[in-house]
Amino acid sequence: MSRIHLLSPRLANQIAAGEVVERPASVIKELLENSLDAGAQRIDIEIEQAGVKLLRVRDDGSGIVEDDLPLALSRHATSKIQQLDDLERVNTLGFRGEALASVSSVSRLTLTSCAAGADQGWQVETEGRDMAPRLQPAAHPQGTTVEVRDLFFNTPARRKFLRTEKTEFSHLEEVVKRLALSRFDVAFSLRHNGRPVFNLRPAQTEQEARRRVATVCGPAFVEQSVTLDEERGGLRLWGWVGLPTFSRSQADLQYFFVNGRMIKDKLVAHAVRQAYRDVLFHGRHPTFVLFMELDPGVVDVNVHPTKHEVRFRDGRMVHDFLFSTLHRALADQRPGDTSPAEAAPATETAASSGLQAGVFSGQTRMPLSEPAGQWQATSRPAPVSVATDMAGYQALYGAGGDSVPSATPASSQPTSQIRSPVDDREIPPLGYAVAQLHGVYILAENAQGLVVVDMHAAHERITYERLKLAMADEGLRSQPLLVPESLALSQREVDCAEEHADWFQRLGFALQRMGPESIAIREIPALLRQADAEQLVRDVLADLLEYGSSDRIQAHQNELLSTMACHGSVRANRRLTHAEMNALLRDMEQTERSGQCNHGRPTWTAMSMAELDKLFLRGR
Repeated sequence: MSRIHLLSPRLANQIAAGEVVERPASVIKELLENSLDAGAQRIDIEIEQAGVKLLRVRDDGSGIVEDDLPLALSRHATSKIQQLDDLERVNTLGFRGEALASVSSVSRLTLTSCAAGADQGWQVETEGRDMAPRLQPAAHPQGTTVEVRDLFFNTPARRKFLRTEKTEFSHLEEVVKRLALSRFDVAFSLRHNGRPVFNLRPAQTEQEARRRVATVCGPAFVEQSVTLDEERGGLRLWGWVGLPTFSRSQADLQYFFVNGRMIKDKLVAHAVRQAYRDVLFHGRHPTFVLFMELDPGVVDVNVHPTKHEVRFRDGRMVHDFLFSTLHRALADQRPGDTSPAEAAPATETAASSGLQAGVFSGQTRMPLSEPAGQWQATSRPAPVSVATDMAGYQALYGAGGDSVPSATPASSQPTSQIRSPVDDREIPPLGYAVAQLHGVYILAENAQGLVVVDMHAAHERITYERLKLAMADEGLRSQPLLVPESLALSQREVDCAEEHADWFQRLGFALQRMGPESIAIREIPALLRQADAEQLVRDVLADLLEYGSSDRIQAHQNELLSTMACHGSVRANRRLTHAEMNALLRDMEQTERSGQCNHGRPTWTAMSMAELDKLFLRGR
């Protein structure tokens, strides 16, 4: 080993660059964050060769005064932190004071700026080889332009590990999209190799914000998403969550911001997975653009050099707030709550741009307390009988004497005696049954057009929700074990089990501490008597230690209830009367999560008259 010595400034900066500058996308992130912190209202980005040859960012922010320009390229130099207490309430995106110094150590960097009220602008240049900055006057409007050329020119090993131009640019574009979503009030433009990629104008209204989300995430996401805005206990969550049917094979459309900062956090990911668990198809990933606002003093953003991770002071409260808010928003979605056909006429600009906003009405929950069995309408928007449903169904058709067409006759009931149609406002969201197709699907007509329902999937969800409500009303019965099971655990896990003993008891488990590193399971929920109680308790304790909460016991119970509901639901090829079909449609309109079955498959779909006319080229 050689003697201890101080590193040269150049080498120290290049080592720091290894933490901050991983690829061109890392550079653009740091530069854009500085522009936003400077109060920029417009940011123009120009890229060549995915940022390896050129990265140029120009903003109209507050600018940098002449004397501070050379200092801006020094390590540990920042205008955003004055004292230690400032680290406890960070209100800016960048604050470490290493970004420009790190970037300049591995590139040829030119920084041109004109401060507000200054007579002229100034420019400072530096290269990775010699860190001495060169200062000179320059013509520049108020704001700052940072030009980064020949990235990693003096560290060829780093440059060799970059991917193809297409891959590097996709990473860089994703960073710009994230920051564009974080600040709707700022205009962004991006050019690559002289070609415009996008030009986002400031979004001052909710409709303009939707348009920006559609540009970044695609119009389909906005059409198939639920808007939410919930505030509780000093926490606010707002944004867009994709419907379960609009899921992805990868977690590539998930944006979560804390006080305007894009983060990827295990606690947040766990809460979102829990909220979607009951409605998402196996192996699929939810989509969302969500913004959480809270007191900066209760969240630590200084956890990781890239600032992608945060630490919440009360992680359990944040987890519970996220889960409950998303769970409620998804549960309250019923047929009629999100209707593109209804939302399309909202504004002319929305219709012309293809954005059809999902409408979250926050409809109150109407529990289904009837046991599963023969279909009878359990609850409706208005207390009407099946006979009234049938009368409304018959009134949908024109002059008397014509029979209702049916792909498969659902019953021998007469469907003639037709009179004048009813007002569209009286027709329920899923309409009234017309026919049953091959004993599997219900065809119905609503005010907008055609509705097709998978009757087994729909009844399965209705039965499942009834079983869960019945379980919640009756509570969990415990079953004593003939021979208690002993578990060898760590002292930390045993302490956790003892601390949450009352919580376990409410869920049907009786745990007793037997020693510093062992517990005994004396009682388990009767419903889970076939489950592996030992492994379940271990998994629950792992969740409690990691996230402060666990729903594994509830998840196992729900899996069993889901299986019971599947076996207890109507099977294919069963012929239904019109009254039974209409009663099923009414139940779907009042049942939580009725858009998906227990396995996450969709239960119904619809086609508007406009879509049908387009399909058959009517009006051409």
